[in-house]
Amino acid sequence: MSVGSMWAKPMKVYVLTGQSNMEGHAKISSFDHIGMDPKTAPILKKMRDAKGEPRVLDDVYISYRTGKEEDAPGVGKLTAGFGSRRVATEDGGKIGPEFTFGIYARKLAGEPILIIKAAWGGKSIHTDFRPPSAGPYEFNESELAKFEKQGKDLAEVKAEREKKTGVYYRMMMEHVKAVLADPGKVHPGYDKEEGYELAGMVWFQGWNDMVAGDVYPKRGEAGGYDKYSEVLAHFIRDVRKDLGVPKLPFVIGVMGTSGPTKDYGKNQQRYKATHQNFRDAMAAPASMPEFKGNVTAVLTENYWDPELDEVSEKKNVLNSKEKELRKEGVSKKEIAETMEKLRAEIYSERDLRLLEGITNADYHYKGSGKIMAQIGKAFAEAVHDLGQ
Repeated sequence: MSVGSMWAKPMKVYVLTGQSNMEGHAKISSFDHIGMDPKTAPILKKMRDAKGEPRVLDDVYISYRTGKEEDAPGVGKLTAGFGSRRVATEDGGKIGPEFTFGIYARKLAGEPILIIKAAWGGKSIHTDFRPPSAGPYEFNESELAKFEKQGKDLAEVKAEREKKTGVYYRMMMEHVKAVLADPGKVHPGYDKEEGYELAGMVWFQGWNDMVAGDVYPKRGEAGGYDKYSEVLAHFIRDVRKDLGVPKLPFVIGVMGTSGPTKDYGKNQQRYKATHQNFRDAMAAPASMPEFKGNVTAVLTENYWDPELDEVSEKKNVLNSKEKELRKEGVSKKEIAETMEKLRAEIYSERDLRLLEGITNADYHYKGSGKIMAQIGKAFAEAVHDLGQ
């Protein structure tokens, strides 16, 4: 008897999609940091097996499409390593939200599940993921003026943009539909007689739109990212239409790198308005009457870790000092001795452990397993709540 037939119910399927933070850049080496906080230590226990190795979920399978268009998807039992990958079929040693999403979605569903993940770094919704009903990308006046000033052929510029428009939306849909055509090829516990239930989708994207000053010329003003909200609403409608699930539970993972804007420090003030305007625009579709009760926004800023900022600042101070010594022509030996002494003075034992929890840049949530694990858990809880 198969796993699916034992449960005698449709298998729940979840779709995770977006750009680099949905891919995930938290290295497995950052996991120990999760256990340093009593609030997140229980999550780490679920992420590891009795031997302390990343847990392998025997009844949760994933099919992950990333990388080049011609690449085959990575398929297997869910475990750590299904984060960012250069080649979809090769373990990248990282996690995104999928790992803890699968752990907690499985727990909440009370049955085996299947995850379909499709994510590519550096992709926008204004062009790359642009859904069909949003229509062609329309250049604004400032963009057109810039092209004219640069002496570019407008027809060529428009043709090039048309060629790129919607490419990743279509690749995402191709992957989802390919898996749904025969879920048993991915999850051996799938029961054809019981079928499947497409139980939710999570969208975690945003960076490439947030920094696109040409596309959103008034991004520093309230409403400057309204076009993002409009296109995302089209995205939700089109996904539901293309997959034949009119009320598909949809979770928006709102960009939250650097944490809540109210807590921004002196050096971050120049970004505060832009970041908050973008976050508001991302979350906006969840408040639209047509999406009431079946679309929700998860503020990922709530899972930022200020303690990592503090130790990062200490590291910046040390790096600046080292550059200063090099500029002054100090010998390599003297620099090494000085820096070793300064590190011992500045870093506490806890700081050194915290540094291991940072494996990437701020825009990738510092490559923190602690941050990413909490985000994945929050996504699972949000999509479950929508389905109730």
